[in-house]
Amino acid sequence: MLNVNGLNLQYGSRHLFRDVSVQIQSGDRVGLAGVNGAGKSTLLKVMSGEQDVDPGTVNRASWFTVAYLPQEVSADLGSRSLLVEAESAFDDILAQQEELERLSEELALIDAGDPAIDGLLARQGELQHLLEGSDVFRIRPQIERVLFGLGFSAADLDREVNSFSGGWIMRLLLAKLLLKRPSLLLLDEPTNHLDLDSLTWLEDFLLGYQGAMIIISHDRAFLDRMTSITWELSLGALSVFRGNYSHYLVEKAQRMELERAAYDNQQAMIRQSERFITRFRAKSTKARQVQSRVKQLEKLERIELSETDRTIRFTFPPAVPSGRDVLHLENVRKSYHGKPVFDGVGFSLQRGDKLAVVGVNGAGKTTLLKILAGQLQAEGAIKLGHNVIFSYFGQHQAQELAGELTILDTVYHTAVDMTITQVRSLLGAFLFTGNEVEKQVRVLSGGEKSRVALAKILVRPANLMLLDEPTNHLDMHSQEILQEAMAQYEGTIIVVSHNRFFVNSFINKVLEIRNGRATLHEGNIDDYLEWRRKMEAQAGVAAEQPSRTEAVCAKAGTTDPGPVIDKKTLRRQRAHERQQLNQKLGPLKKKSDEAEQEIGRLEERKAELEIRMADPELYGEQEQWSAVSKEYNQVERHLERAYQRWEEAQQAIEAVEREVAATEE
Repeated sequence: MLNVNGLNLQYGSRHLFRDVSVQIQSGDRVGLAGVNGAGKSTLLKVMSGEQDVDPGTVNRASWFTVAYLPQEVSADLGSRSLLVEAESAFDDILAQQEELERLSEELALIDAGDPAIDGLLARQGELQHLLEGSDVFRIRPQIERVLFGLGFSAADLDREVNSFSGGWIMRLLLAKLLLKRPSLLLLDEPTNHLDLDSLTWLEDFLLGYQGAMIIISHDRAFLDRMTSITWELSLGALSVFRGNYSHYLVEKAQRMELERAAYDNQQAMIRQSERFITRFRAKSTKARQVQSRVKQLEKLERIELSETDRTIRFTFPPAVPSGRDVLHLENVRKSYHGKPVFDGVGFSLQRGDKLAVVGVNGAGKTTLLKILAGQLQAEGAIKLGHNVIFSYFGQHQAQELAGELTILDTVYHTAVDMTITQVRSLLGAFLFTGNEVEKQVRVLSGGEKSRVALAKILVRPANLMLLDEPTNHLDMHSQEILQEAMAQYEGTIIVVSHNRFFVNSFINKVLEIRNGRATLHEGNIDDYLEWRRKMEAQAGVAAEQPSRTEAVCAKAGTTDPGPVIDKKTLRRQRAHERQQLNQKLGPLKKKSDEAEQEIGRLEERKAELEIRMADPELYGEQEQWSAVSKEYNQVERHLERAYQRWEEAQQAIEAVEREVAATEE
């Protein structure tokens, strides 16, 4: 396990952390939430040991290993091949194996009476124990599984690492972390450089990972699937929420209501005391009471409201409606230096259609958007409909901004029918607040320039939007504002995005580019992924069928397998299997129901205690306050254990139900 005890960190007058204490146990899956600048990445650096803190602040067991994936890496990995660099994840294991081989050779030659033999035997046993779970003889298959899962090809294995782009380098670093299999994975935006296929593979890999993990991500779907605990950093404090990101949002809203009620009650009490002090300060008969109120206010622990996202709404500026038919492609082809990217791409969009383009990195998603925007030439027919006005956001847009202009001027001069106040509000949604909007574009980071370029594109009137990874540098709140605007947008959208939760709520079509071909699917990303799973399952069954047939034939010594088992017997066997599995479900469901009832009772009591704790009069009764506070802590502990029992029962139920479903297929 790993403990953080009383972490305090201050930059100037700003407290990034105030007495933060938290613990991570084996198997914990934590999502780390908080507004930009709350200190999420810094906390991961502290836990990984990359940022120094006072001795004793971070403690971990000797066996508990930690690996950290930062957002960006500028280190030069040199000219080693991809395979050799990936193998470096096993350097410690390979060194132990070499030492074990040397020891074995030394023990074979040493005299039985040599006093050093005991020490050598002890070290040999220690090394054998360390290597037992390492699977050292299957290093190459492990490496290939992870690299190929993250999108690398067999041809990439011999390429020099320095020939890959920054996004692929980040994939390599992620692969090395996964291969090391540490006790705790610290992942800071691990999905930023992944396409949909690689992201799906990573999710499946992490679901089977035995270690603990803490994840910072702006991909809500990823967090919801990967995590069961959420930590929130706000105003230097860390709060723990049971559940994934969606559960955290619900519970946070409830806590905020109670916090606001307690804050309002305390403020009312403070105003009442201050009026009393002001009114009776000069009266000698009230001197004792006045002093009592003054001391009470001095000792009062003031309630601070958590950081909240301002409510900002954004709607796209109205544009001339397009014709019913917006876009038609027929047999579109594109090649680079004689190498085909895609061929025979054809589809049509009508007014109001919202299309997501998906495919592995390098499939041609960005290329297709550039062709539609007129940035690249291609063969084939591309026809825009009547009155179509498009706007295009691509990665190069940030480099085309005028460096001498301020952020505010850049967006305001492009906006149509928007006041400066409205533009400031929009920039606030894109993480530029207060005087930050007066910064010149030339001093901004790459991510900040990208956000300015996106805001500039979005304030232009258009009825067809072409967007390439619009959420890459946006936090959750900014994504939600843009997502809502997209859903209400009456025009047509074509978007490339790896952020499933973002696009899922507003798209109605998916264009998959795979192996140079494009296929159009109705529905959203979830519908498309379900279709992919079915296709892969069918392909898997088709691939297994010949081998099963051959095995039966070989056993029977014939080329005709014939009926191996009659259908009636097979149905009876499956019915018996289902009956046995269903018998397992009874006790598990009972355990789940009991835990759920206890959770309901404890949640109700917790809410009652929180209402009492929000009463200012309770602060004046020390004994009552201590009793209520003690009970509240006990209820929280019991509630946490009840949730744990419920989750364990649910996981067991789901495992049995999967087995039942498998017998029905």
